[in-house]
Amino acid sequence: MDTTPVALPDLTGRTAIVTGANSGLGLETTRILAGAGARVVMAVRDEAKGRAAAEGIRGETEVRRLDLADLASVRAFAAGWTDDIHLLVNNAGIMAVPKARTVDGFELQFGVNHFGHFALTNLLLGRVTGRVVTVSSGLHASVPGIDFDDVDFERGYTPYRAYGRSKLANLLFTLELQRRLTEVGSPVLSVAAHPGYAATNLQGHAANPLSRAFTAIGNRLFAQSAAAGALPTIYAATQPMPPAGFAGPRGGMRGAPTLCGRSSAAKDGGAARRLWELSEERTGVTFPIKA
Repeated sequence: MDTTPVALPDLTGRTAIVTGANSGLGLETTRILAGAGARVVMAVRDEAKGRAAAEGIRGETEVRRLDLADLASVRAFAAGWTDDIHLLVNNAGIMAVPKARTVDGFELQFGVNHFGHFALTNLLLGRVTGRVVTVSSGLHASVPGIDFDDVDFERGYTPYRAYGRSKLANLLFTLELQRRLTEVGSPVLSVAAHPGYAATNLQGHAANPLSRAFTAIGNRLFAQSAAAGALPTIYAATQPMPPAGFAGPRGGMRGAPTLCGRSSAAKDGGAARRLWELSEERTGVTFPIKA
């Protein structure tokens, strides 16, 4: 794998958790981190698939079950954790799926992509020594904001609008997490990344069959590989980054990773704080570090 756009440090002795690590961007992220010496815990919903994926990785890996659509599973994963965590990579996600609910009643995409990672991060945060990297998407800019009166999309659900809203939530979460970490003097860094247009199986679960067909063609003709799509995550995890920084492909959709911009809605500190308060209320999980 060509990782020349990122000067990888030696991660020997460091532990990383990567959610959704059995395929796509998560698998490639795991492969790179393990290759640099990290012990990588692959947090996956299907342990059998996780173990099969781990067999093809050179380096130290461990597979643990985590279902982000079930807060009981998130709590169980965190309760079983006793080690320091150098990197927490919130990578797992679902995209443009039919309308559904999580075990806890959240709209599925917002529940998995945001609420699940929100709860996981805060439950593990006391163990994190380095960075929290949250994977968003360029499609965060496709929505003007979050409707706090209808987070569960009771009205007007469309798969891509719900996805865009969940990816905007990822960036607002990154922003508010960093504000809180800075406020209490924590050295932990909260950053985000997006892969551009990468060929993964994420789009294969889209609700619309026509959309899936067009995506399959686009993946073959225009997308960069999943390995290339993982590089912005690796950049955010290992390179100098500003607090709440956002990394993505230099060309927007593809190219070497670099710092990138975000929509005005993703810079809204007031919305970020409101989302955090709502997330605490909905998940029952709060920021664990006191000043």
